[in-house]
Amino acid sequence: MGKRRTSESERARQVVAQEAARLIIDHGIRDYRVAKQKAAERLGVNGRGSLPGNTEIESAVSDHLQIFGGESHSDLLRLMRTAALSAMQLLTEFSPRLVGPVLAGTADENSAVNLHVFADSPEMVAMEIGDMGIQFRPYERRLKSRRSQIASYAGFEFNHSNEIIQATVFPIDGIRQAPMSPIDGKPMKRVDSNAVQKLLQHV
Repeated sequence: MGKRRTSESERARQVVAQEAARLIIDHGIRDYRVAKQKAAERLGVNGRGSLPGNTEIESAVSDHLQIFGGESHSDLLRLMRTAALSAMQLLTEFSPRLVGPVLAGTADENSAVNLHVFADSPEMVAMEIGDMGIQFRPYERRLKSRRSQIASYAGFEFNHSNEIIQATVFPIDGIRQAPMSPIDGKPMKRVDSNAVQKLLQHV
């Protein structure tokens, strides 16, 4: 009986993860927690053990894109990574790093290109973007550090190469320790422009 209940619970988690992935891709929901709750409500699934973790949802997103996206998803990923590389070259003095779905390969047409940049002050980045004649929108992002402390970081969103670029600004020494990923709680994976060029060779 116990094994049967476990397998039913695992099946429920899988189904919720698949539905959450569909909501994320088809409806542009960026928050995995919100997508998971909506999926559980739609499917009538209750119980903490029946709800998937964020890593399970990310895996389901990746599977969904591979199954239903095919060549068009590969093309989209190539375009987004090309735009990321170009934006990184524009912001090269701030040691840009690519993070998030475009790096992980789970980006969809609703995703932005997420960069981490490093400067003495956010104003320096804003001035650099403005001096290029690029219009931008400021934003604030709350991220968790290794000590589980939450800090706010300024960022700037702009359009480049037909993609939305979000450049979040960290202190210079912030390059040594990435904030925690909201997906798996581990330090976010960051890569430099050389790594993005290598990724483009394999998309």
